[in-house]
Amino acid sequence: MTELHLWLRHEPRTTERRTPVVPADARRLVDSGVTLTVEESPQRIFPTEEYEAAGCRRAPAGSWAAAPRDAVILGLKELPDEPDGLVHRHVFFGHAYKHQPGAAGLLRRFAAGGGALLDLEYLVDDEGRRLAAFGYWAGYLGAALAVLQHRGRLAAPLTPTTKDDLDAVLRPAAGDAEFTALVIGALGRSGRGASAAFGTAGVEATRWDLAETRDLDRRALLGHDAMVNAVLATSLVPPFLREEDLDSPDRRLRTLCDVTCDVGGPFNVLPVYDRTTDWAEPVRRLRAEPPLDLIAIDNLPSLLPRESSVDFSAALLPQLLAFGPGGAWGRCLERFHQACRELGVHQGESRP
Repeated sequence: MTELHLWLRHEPRTTERRTPVVPADARRLVDSGVTLTVEESPQRIFPTEEYEAAGCRRAPAGSWAAAPRDAVILGLKELPDEPDGLVHRHVFFGHAYKHQPGAAGLLRRFAAGGGALLDLEYLVDDEGRRLAAFGYWAGYLGAALAVLQHRGRLAAPLTPTTKDDLDAVLRPAAGDAEFTALVIGALGRSGRGASAAFGTAGVEATRWDLAETRDLDRRALLGHDAMVNAVLATSLVPPFLREEDLDSPDRRLRTLCDVTCDVGGPFNVLPVYDRTTDWAEPVRRLRAEPPLDLIAIDNLPSLLPRESSVDFSAALLPQLLAFGPGGAWGRCLERFHQACRELGVHQGESRP
């Protein structure tokens, strides 16, 4: 590998506890010749000292803006609003390629600085399959929170936990009433995670995927007590739920969890809400009578930060070891340029 300097940044969102690279994998990167600078972060699930012990350099939180220009800035969620011009190559989930709110502004910041976004959502193999994702844990937590809310045991504010502790409260208790659940997108990573969590809770979920959503049976959908949406649409499809469905006399649905949280985008399959929920207020009531509660948290895996980070880092590590102008990273860069063209944002040539 040619010389590579990765700069693991602090996440500005206070509820973001995950990391794309855990200390054990950081050591493998350093041993392979990668320079890895790690910013201090009081909320990251792994302390900075563990990265130092793995051979990483240490830097103050938020210092990435002054990093050497050839450094690749590595993170997960949104960047702070400053600086206006982004000069580096950034690896994170940008949520900017499907005309989401704020997409044009983010891409213009890259254009102003001459940097590039290598979006982790579009780090894919030759057949378009994601190479590193948090989907399983997003689905698991989405279903877990839906179960706890439906059973009246979801306490706010939410706090990070472990899978063992989560499962302990998720398992059915004496007196819990049976209920029906539906997972849409059941064959994907998120859908498999959601189905597994329902199983832990003693609920045998109905599992729908492409075949069922092509010819959607709305009456059957509304006939379930709880539903988890794990479908992130990439093209225009008829919505799974509409406003009129929420007022249908046939609606048995009481708890809705949207794992994908594509609110505000043109491909949103659940256009029945206009803003996400969060750790402080994880549930929003969409209808009072009969009640319908929404959970739509866009960083669910951060509630299981250790497990989700270890899994993600293991998948990302071989891609970082192979970082270069071709392959998956080259496709990432081309998708960035395509998004800039689609939004009319002029972007010069950038190297992956």
